[in-house]
Amino acid sequence: MDPVIITGAGPVGLTLALALARQEVPCVVLDEGPGKDEARPARTVVLREDTVALLERLTGAPLTGLGSRWAGWRSMRRKQVIREVEFGDTDPAPLHIAQHELTGALRTALTRESLVKVAVDSRLDGIEQESSGVAAHTRGPSGTWWRGSYLVGCDGPRSTVRKLQDIRFPGRTAVERYAVATLRTELPWADEALLHRTPPWRTSGPSAGEIVGRPLPDGVWRLDWLLPPGKDLVTPELLVNRVRETLTGWAEGVTPAYELLDTGVHTVHHRLARRWRVGRVFLAGDAAHLLGALGTQGLEEGLRDADNLAWKLALAWHHGPRDSLLDSYQGERRSAIVARLRAADQVLPLLRGGGGLRSYVPGSSRGNDTLLADGHLGRGALGTPGAYAGSPLTPGPLAGEATVGTPPGAPVTDVRVTAEDGTFVRLRDRLGRGALLVVLIAPGTGVWERKHWVTAGIMPRLAAAVTALPHHAELLVAEAYPGAAAHTVLLVRPDGRLVTALSGVRPADLYAAAEAALGGATAAATATEEDAEAGAAAGSR
Repeated sequence: MDPVIITGAGPVGLTLALALARQEVPCVVLDEGPGKDEARPARTVVLREDTVALLERLTGAPLTGLGSRWAGWRSMRRKQVIREVEFGDTDPAPLHIAQHELTGALRTALTRESLVKVAVDSRLDGIEQESSGVAAHTRGPSGTWWRGSYLVGCDGPRSTVRKLQDIRFPGRTAVERYAVATLRTELPWADEALLHRTPPWRTSGPSAGEIVGRPLPDGVWRLDWLLPPGKDLVTPELLVNRVRETLTGWAEGVTPAYELLDTGVHTVHHRLARRWRVGRVFLAGDAAHLLGALGTQGLEEGLRDADNLAWKLALAWHHGPRDSLLDSYQGERRSAIVARLRAADQVLPLLRGGGGLRSYVPGSSRGNDTLLADGHLGRGALGTPGAYAGSPLTPGPLAGEATVGTPPGAPVTDVRVTAEDGTFVRLRDRLGRGALLVVLIAPGTGVWERKHWVTAGIMPRLAAAVTALPHHAELLVAEAYPGAAAHTVLLVRPDGRLVTALSGVRPADLYAAAEAALGGATAAATATEEDAEAGAAAGSR
C-alpha cells in the first residue's frame, strides 16, 4: 500500500510522521525547505505535560536538556504579587523550548526511521484524488509526482493543501500583537516565569503594560510585550527601549547587563478551517486552525491533532478505511478548538476592553489576572486540553459503566502499571502503538510477582475478553487509579483518551465499547455479544 504523504516539515508534520512510523505506516514528508531549520531564539513554544510526554515517547529522548523546566510562576500587578505557583511532582512544570531545538530533535529521530522519507526542496503545487489513493505534485529541483494512500496538510497558516482543496479559513485577524525579544541576562526571579500587568514604570494603559518573561536554558529569557491595537511599526529603537525600561524596572533602578539575541513581532490570529477532511486529504496544525491569544499555545493543539489522527490513519492503512473513524478526527479535534476559541472570545473583552463597570468591581482585577495566568499555565477553560465529550466514538450507555476521576474522552492519568511481561512501566509509555489498552485496577498486585496473580481471580476471564476484542489490545494492571474502585476496568484509546470505565469484567460491554471506539461495526468485525461472552467463559474454565 502507498505511503501517507505529509506536506510541511514543521513540528506538527514531523510529529505525525514519527507517530505513523511507530505504528509501521510508511510516510513521505514534503519539505519545501533545505531540511534544516534556522535558529531563531525568539520563536519558542511552551509545552505541557501531555505534549512533552508525546514528543519524548516519539523521539526516544528527554527534551528537558533542550529547554527549560520552570521552578515556578508568578503573576504581578504593579508592585504586588497576585499569584505564585511552585511546580513539583504533583504539578509538573511546563517545558519552554525554542522551536528550532524541537524540530531538530524530531528530525534527528526521523533519521533512525526507515519508514520515513523526507523530500527537501519539494513545494506542493497540485493534488489529485481517486478512490484508491491520492497523488501530489511538487515543483523544485526534484519536482515530481508522489503517490500516497492519504495526504495530510501540515503546511501552516498559508496552507497550499487547504487552498487546493478550496477550504474556507474564516476568522479574525490580529486578535493580539506582541513585541518579542530574546536576551541573555540575570533577572531577580531565577528559573521562574513571570506575568507582569501594569508595571509601575508604565502609565499608558493596560495594553502597553503587560509583560511576560519566560526563562530558557543558559540564562536566556524570552520577553513579550503586549502592543496596543493597531498596526504601528515596531522599530528596533522601540524594542531596545522596552528592553531597557523593563530590565531597569525589575532591577529597581539599575539596568543589568544583557545580550540581545533575537527580536520579532508575534501577531495572533484566530481562524478555523470549515473542513478538516476532504476524501483522503486532511488538515492539521496551523493549516486547520490558528489560536494563541491570552497566553495559550497554538502549536500544542497541532501536536494533539497529530496524536489524534495518527492512530486512525494507521488503523485505516493496515485494515482498510472506516469512514466513521476517519471522520471522527474532524469531529473531535475541531470541537476542541472551537471550545478554546469560544472561551478566548468570551474572556478577551473582559481582559482587553478596559473601562466599564467591571473595572470598578472589587476583586475584578485579581480575577482577570487569574484568567490570564490560566492561559499561560494550560489550566481552566483557556488552557486545559479539551475532552472529546461529544465524540462520535463514544459508546452508548453500558450496563456496567463506572465513574472514575477521568471523564470519557479526556486524557487518562499517567499511573504505574504492570505490563504483560511483568515489568513496571508508566501508562503513557504504552500509548501510540496502535493498540487499545485495557487496564485492570487491582490493589496489592504490585507487591507480588505477576506469575502469582495472572492466573488467579478474574484475570483469566478478563484476558479472554481482551483476546476476543475486535482490535489488538494490551492488558495492563494498575494498583490504583484516581477515583476507581478495585476491579474497575478501563478501556483506553491508542492516543491516551479514556473510552469507558467498567465495574468488573464485563466482556459484552468491553467489546461494545471497543467497537464504538474504532468507529463502529464493519463486515470484518461483527462478533456478537454472545461471542464475547463465550470467549470469556472459555477463559474461566
